[in-house]
Amino acid sequence: MGDAGLTAFRRETLRGPAPEVAPALLGALLVSDTEAGRVAVRLTEVEAYAGEADPGSHAFRGRTPRNDVMFGDAGFLYVYFTYGMHWCANVVCGVEGTASAVLLRAGEIVVGPELARTRRRASRADVDLARGPARLCAALGVDGSAYGLDLLAPASPVRLLAPASPVPAAAVATGPRVGVTAGADTPWRFWVGGDPTVGAYRRHAPRRRTAGPTGAGSSTP
Repeated sequence: MGDAGLTAFRRETLRGPAPEVAPALLGALLVSDTEAGRVAVRLTEVEAYAGEADPGSHAFRGRTPRNDVMFGDAGFLYVYFTYGMHWCANVVCGVEGTASAVLLRAGEIVVGPELARTRRRASRADVDLARGPARLCAALGVDGSAYGLDLLAPASPVRLLAPASPVPAAAVATGPRVGVTAGADTPWRFWVGGDPTVGAYRRHAPRRRTAGPTGAGSSTP
């Protein structure tokens, strides 16, 4: 896929409130270029988090080294590690100084399925390659090194491109969020209705800790 006819997402659009930005991201392309090649995902499921006003957000208790990029301008990539094994990616949105982000939950591989398969060997079908936030990052080859990238910069190795045709509002479904206990019932998960790359809803069940201190174990931004 070349970039002819494709444009970067408008930063001004991303500066809106997370629940408004999230459905606008459906159908957009997330493109990752690495030495191994290019993989692009058409986003089909996302989840909004409203920062310090949202008990489900990583920024609920304020600014930390981990969530610092969320407090910057919109259009940057917030990547975090969860459960000691998975990377998850989020698009920073809202106005600078007010943390909010949209978790990228699932998508369809539209470029580079062969490369994505080598990164996701456990997937039985192509619709599973990027079904789930950790799988999406793995398929794209996105990890902690991508933290803070400007997704709208032409030279960025990970870029967010506007959808060729926006998903009609009538095709967008919404429901409770998946990866949180606090604020789980907030209907800020958005997906393309009927799309096979969107996973079935399962209410979050906290994992038991066998040792060590207790604390927030959320897999969401």
